[in-house]
Amino acid sequence: MYLYLRTDEYSGSIPPEELEKQLSDACRVIDSLTFNRIVAVGFDNLTQFQKDIIKEAVAKQADFVYDNAEILDCPLNSYGISGVSMSFDKSKVLTIGGVTTTSEVYGLLMQTGLCYRGV
Repeated sequence: MYLYLRTDEYSGSIPPEELEKQLSDACRVIDSLTFNRIVAVGFDNLTQFQKDIIKEAVAKQADFVYDNAEILDCPLNSYGISGVSMSFDKSKVLTIGGVTTTSEVYGLLMQTGLCYRGV
């Protein structure tokens, strides 16, 4: 597995002992959202702009999953008790092709041209 963002390039809040796993998982999500085009072309063959955007997207995806792990792993769709309910802002969280990400991460990846669904 090729990490698009090295652990020494990451500047977020994930603890060092969990960082490589979180970055690896985030790279898999980014590969899914880009239809494995990064793997097909090779990360080193992308433009510098694309590389920078992908690195930023990986960091944001890793932070999102780490910060929201309990909620993302929860099988509940909604919750209510005594007239009080909880729901999520669907404009900020997306599920695309079975992976959950934020609209910010997907918006970044759209700038790379690697998320186009056409043939």
